[in-house]
Amino acid sequence: MAQQNRLQIRQVLQLGRALRLVWQSSPGWTSANLVLLVVQAVLPVASLYLTKLLVDGVSSGLLLPDKSSALATVLPLLGLLGLTALAAAACRALSGWVSEAQTQVVTDYLHGIVHRKAAAVDFAYYENARYYDTLHRALQEAPFRPARIIAGLVQLGQSVFSLLAVALLLLTLHWGTALLLLAAVLPGTLVRLRYAETLFRWQRLRTPRERRAWYFNGMLTGDSHAKEIRLFDLAEAFEQRYCELRAELRRERLQLASKQALADFATQAGAAVAILACLGYIALRTLQGGLTLGDLFMYFQAFQRAQTYLQEALGSLVRLYEDNLFLSYLYEFLDLPNHVAEPAEPVSLPLPLQSGIRFENVSFCYPDSKESALDHIDLTIAPGQIVAFVGENGSGKTTLVKLLCRLYDPSAGRITVDGIDLRDLSLRTWRQTVSAIFQDFARYHLSAAENIAPAHAEESEPIARAAQASGAHEVIAQLRDGYQTLLGRWFDQGEELSVGQWQKVALARAFWRDCPVLILDEPTSAIDAAAEDEIFEKFQLLAARRTTVLISHRLSTVKLADRIYVLAQGRIVEQGSHDELIARQGTYARLFELQAQHYR
Repeated sequence: MAQQNRLQIRQVLQLGRALRLVWQSSPGWTSANLVLLVVQAVLPVASLYLTKLLVDGVSSGLLLPDKSSALATVLPLLGLLGLTALAAAACRALSGWVSEAQTQVVTDYLHGIVHRKAAAVDFAYYENARYYDTLHRALQEAPFRPARIIAGLVQLGQSVFSLLAVALLLLTLHWGTALLLLAAVLPGTLVRLRYAETLFRWQRLRTPRERRAWYFNGMLTGDSHAKEIRLFDLAEAFEQRYCELRAELRRERLQLASKQALADFATQAGAAVAILACLGYIALRTLQGGLTLGDLFMYFQAFQRAQTYLQEALGSLVRLYEDNLFLSYLYEFLDLPNHVAEPAEPVSLPLPLQSGIRFENVSFCYPDSKESALDHIDLTIAPGQIVAFVGENGSGKTTLVKLLCRLYDPSAGRITVDGIDLRDLSLRTWRQTVSAIFQDFARYHLSAAENIAPAHAEESEPIARAAQASGAHEVIAQLRDGYQTLLGRWFDQGEELSVGQWQKVALARAFWRDCPVLILDEPTSAIDAAAEDEIFEKFQLLAARRTTVLISHRLSTVKLADRIYVLAQGRIVEQGSHDELIARQGTYARLFELQAQHYR
């Protein structure tokens, strides 16, 4: 019971949070909706009362020999009823337009919040399957749940106001009508609340399976796996696995729906009995002379409308409860904590660098992993120095770079820049100090200029210089519209590049950003040897005024480094210049010889 109470309190608080989001995104549209809500609640009651007066006027006029006096009473009432109907129709049309406008604004606002949060969460989350479950649920619910909450709140408010007004009429008939109304509607509402909770728990458990089905759908419809799916004839196997997952999910959902349908039928049958009892009472009172024909019509209509309003109000509450339950997925995502955090009082970083970068006894273990990726690393990168990290796959090279970019913080030890701990620097300040190309570089389906400088595509001269340095200029110059050519095949008029050409464009992006620290993680892995030699000739000119970190499996490219660190199993096992390491005849010399023999 205590746990259920806590859940209900949390749901109320979350509903308050949802309302704040709605208000913050569209205060003007929300205010307009509230005004229309009140007007639409009053108009039906006015229509009921005018109809009663009209029926009574007509029935009284039937007994009069002179019908002109009756017409004088009835015609104005007809006019007022017409005006009321027109006003109700206008309000409904205007309310639909306002709600649609507000829905669009709120949906776009929520997407913006999700985008900003996704860009700000720790990089570690992207290496955690549970994060993808959380993100999947948030993206699934965020686009439409706030809009449904808006619609539900508008419907609830309108129904409650209308119900209160009609209930006053029914109380003049008999206080027991309120109990009959509750008896007709409340059981069905409780059944729907229980179903909403059951569906919420089931959907949370099914997320990994649903996301796996989406994965197969993406492979079958996207371009990333298109070549291999055709070459290895994988379409039928992947389609079968997709269908099996969807069939399993569909079977479970239908089982829940069938139980809901049976419960709905039982509660609606009971509601029908309560409604007939109330209508029978109104008919009996009229036959006994206790009610006029106008009263009969008014109370019949009032009871039917009260039932409708109560059903709508309780139904809106159920939908709000359900939407609020599922919107908790969005809050779960938005409330993800960041462990790579901004310092409370950031320290300014003087440039240019003076003493350089130091890794001081740095160890690191990835989240949810028991093995250390780095173990007691000590090294120094002097200003303007070219440093290379080499080693076999899994030795810790890229992890060092991730720590240097502060995508992670060390598990132990610290990284300093001119003696300042990276954790004391503003994240934005430090990341604006570093430029990088990673081995899994991004390919933006934008123009060539936007690929090199995504937020500064109008700066043509710096973009061209960066492209010339990376060897991308010759590629781009041959495209139909030069630097304005759309790259990739996702959109019309796009032109696809080879992997090596894409890498040159990505390398230009790293060169364009004129930062004191440059990181190149396998920057030429897809580029032929001749082009690589030309790029590194130009690179040496660029690196003369930068501190550069280079990772490459091609040991011929790291010969230009001032200092080479050889890593194995997260430790530095050798360090020195190329000549010093060759003379030592250790790990580096062995790796270099293994590669060199293929060229003899």
